[in-house]
Amino acid sequence: MSAPMKNPTKSLLLLLAVPLLAAGSLPHRAFPGPAAHPRTFRNSLAASAPVDHSPYERLLKKHVNGQGLVSYVGFKADEKEFNQYLALLSKNPPAAGWSKPEQMAYWINAYNAYTIRLILDHYPLQSIKDIGSKIQIPLVNTPWAAKFFSIGGEKMSLDHIEHNILRKQYDDPRIHFALVCASISCPRLRPEAYTAARLDKQLDDQGRDFLNNKAKNKVGKTQSQLSKYFDWYKGDWEKNGQSVAKWVNRYSAIKMNDNAQISYLDYNWNLNKQ
Repeated sequence: MSAPMKNPTKSLLLLLAVPLLAAGSLPHRAFPGPAAHPRTFRNSLAASAPVDHSPYERLLKKHVNGQGLVSYVGFKADEKEFNQYLALLSKNPPAAGWSKPEQMAYWINAYNAYTIRLILDHYPLQSIKDIGSKIQIPLVNTPWAAKFFSIGGEKMSLDHIEHNILRKQYDDPRIHFALVCASISCPRLRPEAYTAARLDKQLDDQGRDFLNNKAKNKVGKTQSQLSKYFDWYKGDWEKNGQSVAKWVNRYSAIKMNDNAQISYLDYNWNLNKQ
């Protein structure tokens, strides 16, 4: 019989950490958060009007260029106005009476705006992955898992918005063309806010922009090098009788064969700064 462990609690923690540390070598976005029941806020039954995103749009037009690169210095200079918009989001979560496009536009804008806020909180830096522990355990201590803002009185993380709200409740893979994690390989940040009236057109436009950008996807008839998004979120792209090839062909000027050979481009986590 082996000798008893001197510190069973410590040993148990080490055993639990091993698989997580191993998983940490994989890209963060390959790890969706746990599923959640549909979000219900305390004020969801109130007759609150959808948020006006025009203050955010003014800042985007001012500080985001045509390539989707962000002037974080510019956002820093307009921090008071930016924080006022974030306060508006925080105090006015989607209510039950909002339409699906109104809710989706709200959450996409919230994700992108709070990502900018996260970068500003740590600026200057070279990558969003520089934030937090150098040993990033998925779902534990990554910047996306940090609960650094509140919506409807509840502390939240970027992961929660992406995985537990947008992916879970709205089931529209096009959100992956719209959520921007402050990195070069992300889709471009639009120099406008998402709105209910324009949402469908904006998401389709993001798909076309992303799939036809040679730096992010190299689509060919028989061979394609695609963004890691199509690997990390393969389950999303294959729902409802769809496939990666069908989604790519929906937006790419060059059409893939159904049996085309697919590989994935390395993901560039460098900051999407001007």
